Amino acid sequence: MKISISYPPLPSEKGAPLLTQNRQFQWFTNPTYIYPMVPAYAASLLKSKGYDVYWDDAISSELTYEAWRARIKNAMPDLVVMESKTPVIKRHWKIVNEIKDILPRVKVVLVGDHVTALPEESMRNCETDFVIAGGDFDFILAGLADYVSGAAKTLPGGVWYREPGEIKHSGPASLEHDLNALPYIDRDLTKWKNYAFKNGNFKYTPGTYVMAGRDCWWGRCAFCSWTTLFPGKHYRTVSVERHLDEIERLVKDYGIREIFDDSGCFPRGQWLDEFCAGMVKRGLNKKVVMGCNMRVGELSMEQWKALKAANFRFILIGLESMSQDTLNRLVKGVKVEQIEQTLRMVKKAGLSPHITTMVGYPWETMEDARNTIGFAKRLFSEGVLDTLQATIVVPYPGTPLFDDAKKNGWLTTENWDDYDMRQSVWKSPVSNDDVLKFKDELYKAALTPSFILRKVVSIRSVDDVKFFYRAGQKLLGHLLNKGQGKDCGCK
Repeated sequence: MKISISYPPLPSEKGAPLLTQNRQFQWFTNPTYIYPMVPAYAASLLKSKGYDVYWDDAISSELTYEAWRARIKNAMPDLVVMESKTPVIKRHWKIVNEIKDILPRVKVVLVGDHVTALPEESMRNCETDFVIAGGDFDFILAGLADYVSGAAKTLPGGVWYREPGEIKHSGPASLEHDLNALPYIDRDLTKWKNYAFKNGNFKYTPGTYVMAGRDCWWGRCAFCSWTTLFPGKHYRTVSVERHLDEIERLVKDYGIREIFDDSGCFPRGQWLDEFCAGMVKRGLNKKVVMGCNMRVGELSMEQWKALKAANFRFILIGLESMSQDTLNRLVKGVKVEQIEQTLRMVKKAGLSPHITTMVGYPWETMEDARNTIGFAKRLFSEGVLDTLQATIVVPYPGTPLFDDAKKNGWLTTENWDDYDMRQSVWKSPVSNDDVLKFKDELYKAALTPSFILRKVVSIRSVDDVKFFYRAGQKLLGHLLNKGQGKDCGCK
């Protein structure tokens, strides 16, 4: 049986869709491609079970829709699997129906956070045969493939399916799978080079992604769409030795120079201590640069120094807001004063802190938004921050934030096309125009003379020059990511 893991092109005047392995969807004027770890595990697991797997990411391959349509028709897969998200789900429904039109015998599967939250919606709005409503869709997809091929008699939990006149489901999805049971990702099968260069997280290329855990050991943030897939109580990791082995393979076999661990939050405690020590013991700290996500207030100065000794560089920290009320509403579990303390520790350890911030909360005032912007500007001017990401907060279906928005009558639309961070989708004391201005102000916070001078003076190599250039392009792209734009037709 031939199985295609597919990301059809989504042509739009808004830019390139940041869809794969992403917790918050955006259209990017300057394309960025994130290695889709869970789908890549799915492809590798299916291949290890003897299936003919076709990696079909036409977005990172930069195909036109017409070229992709001809390619998928020629490939003639038996099963097509598509990851979707809220802002593009309606476009994916149309594409599903077109796939069924050009390949009548094909079975189509939808996966991802949106369909996990609202599985029956997609079953009713398009001709998809299955929806996997669960986070471990690599394991579940393997079980579904066995069922479709006749190798198994029953469906795994977490699958919605059709019977004549009815939509049914196979019961709850399991989040107890052993991650160590997965094969290593087949990087050649999943065309790793497509994601190795056009990614702003990498200073040194080629770069790639790994994933030590699923997904965040906190796993309670009210806005995060991946709490729908992986609540914190189900956080699991691979073993330290397995993770070190994979990194060693990537360096040796592929010449990888930088790796970002895309766990929602990198493992902490003894796991982190053993991993850092293992990087040094194996000499990997002299061969590859690392990056990861980490929470405010969780690591000691000694642990930050251990990450530096293991040759970590890029540390992504979710700040979100400098309003304590907002942090409480988002269930961040941190105090405002811990944010600056953590960022100064990260910088003191010799690491490069990157923060994520959001504007447009329905309860925040203009003053709250300005406080967050002022904080970012001050830390940039003092040399504490290196980079940031600014977005408009969006309440995705399946998240506690969406439930609160429904309960409080905050939503101004449930047209999923509008949930793409190009505008607010709920009532707020801050107007939509001001939200867009504040987002731009956050990006411009880095453009202080002292910050730019420090960056220029810090240049030591060709890699530094290239990274500085890419960062400038990325900043310009973010500033251009505004307005509604128009989606181009799929046919």
